[in-house]
Amino acid sequence: MLLSLTATPLVHTTPEALVRRLAIVVGIVLSVLGIGEHVSAQDSVPPVDVLQVDGLIDHIVADEIIAAVDRAATGESQALILQVNSKGSVLSPDELGEVLSAVDTSTVPVAVWVGPTGARLFGAAAHLLGVADISGMAPGARIGELDTSIIGPNAEGAARIAMLAGRTVGLTDARDLGVLDQRVSDEGIATIANMLDALDGYSENGVELDTTTEVVTSEGTVQRNTIATPRFSKLGLFNQLLHTAASPPVAYLLLLIGLGLLIFEFFTAGVGVAGLVGAGSLMLAGYGIAELPARAWAVALLVIAMLAFAIDVQVGLPRTWTGIGIVLTIVGSLWIFESVPGASLRPTWLSLVTGIGGVMLTFTAGMPSMTRTRFATPTIGREWMIGLEGDVVTAVDPDGIVEVDGAQWRARTNRATPVNPGDRIRVVAIDGVTLEVEPLEGAARDYRR
Repeated sequence: MLLSLTATPLVHTTPEALVRRLAIVVGIVLSVLGIGEHVSAQDSVPPVDVLQVDGLIDHIVADEIIAAVDRAATGESQALILQVNSKGSVLSPDELGEVLSAVDTSTVPVAVWVGPTGARLFGAAAHLLGVADISGMAPGARIGELDTSIIGPNAEGAARIAMLAGRTVGLTDARDLGVLDQRVSDEGIATIANMLDALDGYSENGVELDTTTEVVTSEGTVQRNTIATPRFSKLGLFNQLLHTAASPPVAYLLLLIGLGLLIFEFFTAGVGVAGLVGAGSLMLAGYGIAELPARAWAVALLVIAMLAFAIDVQVGLPRTWTGIGIVLTIVGSLWIFESVPGASLRPTWLSLVTGIGGVMLTFTAGMPSMTRTRFATPTIGREWMIGLEGDVVTAVDPDGIVEVDGAQWRARTNRATPVNPGDRIRVVAIDGVTLEVEPLEGAARDYRR
């Protein structure tokens, strides 16, 4: 009878029942090993938001920081980590104050991590340390050059970072000065995982952060495992494009590229890709220059330099105006941006060499050659100029400059009868953008023949 009672259920067991029994057995095994509870706990732990802040703090970055604080407060996050690498801010004190106030009054803890290795936090941006609940640095990172014109909303935090004015410090000095949270180890915080570990146990408004847990390995060592999932965010594609355009070297190069392409398009037939790209570059450069503390007179010098180049481009020969344009380009490039506390906004030497060198090469070789080639083609002729009269600007012996129909042109005459400045000439032929001329009185004759 016992065998009969035992065998009967097995005969009628369904596949669904076998699956349920198997799940129960697995659950019991995991519970005995302590694995089931760990998996369940990790799934139930709220995430931690991480916002990457790179470059100067401008309006785009400021809006994103404020939005990240709001998302963390409404998105069931335990905390918000600002991963910063910034050499300053281009915001006004009031605008930066709004960002600092948003961080200071956040309903969830906000941590500031200066990382990864080699990151910087200088100038007005360093005031984020004064409003952060927890702060940490990666090995090799540096902070300092505090902008003393900024008054932070947190008096206690402002006093803690006041010693950063006029100096930069590394990890060890920052800990000794009490700038960093004492949770930070002597080795610093190298990764986001280490920052999550530093957050563990932090209590605010009766709520304690639960981000890591201790686990004993099979070798008997104790290690910290992350149980809170970091939820990374950064600027969107369009905002990232604007933020990149607002960096000094990019805004500077975009300005030169845009102006150069428009001049190129002006001396070619029709409106093509160069014109569209040039216009787009100028719009991005305009946004970047508006965001940055740019010197209006330096920007004007760069524009005037391009106009000077254009004068010589039309005759296909680098002359005095090209030299003037080069000088104006160098002066405007070196002084285009003012400095902010903690950082010099002068374009990098690489961008300066690229910009100035590219302009010189373009307008001493590339553009004149392009102009000569364009006007030498049969589709765009100057035959209508044959027979016109003009004045000599510089001696044509055998090459020089003449003025015909209100424009100056490169000219050539017979070696036997050069013409002097002020003489009247007549156009007898055209070779590319070079006019072949002869004096009105006594046509040129080559006595060597």
